Amino acid sequence: MTALTPIAAGLWTDEALPRLIGGRDKQSGRIVFPMPEGDSAANYQAISLSRTGTLWSWTVQGFEPKSPYAGSQPFAPYGVGYVELPGEVIVETRLTRADNLRIGMAVELAIEDFGQGRSTYAFRPVEDI
Repeated sequence: MTALTPIAAGLWTDEALPRLIGGRDKQSGRIVFPMPEGDSAANYQAISLSRTGTLWSWTVQGFEPKSPYAGSQPFAPYGVGYVELPGEVIVETRLTRADNLRIGMAVELAIEDFGQGRSTYAFRPVEDI
């Protein structure tokens, strides 16, 4: 498979098993995702987040988003949710499927083709692996 360009730089590590990159506030220890950019980045230490978590909440995106988010492929509904990375942060994310989802299910980070030669992060149920 040809390497795809990430939708934004600095969202995940460049490893065989990538991890999302978050930021730990240097004063409070609070973790955020994504890692802040610009002047506020100086207040954070970049950290690799857990690859696994639990589905905290979810819904199905049942209609095609407007441009520029409309893809080059025919639209198909997809899952969108919040994944709790234990002891770290809750991440808003695409889900790799839109059916048979349940709150509390184990999920793992996946990098997916977003179309037009780009990639994005998503989470998939561990039972799919």
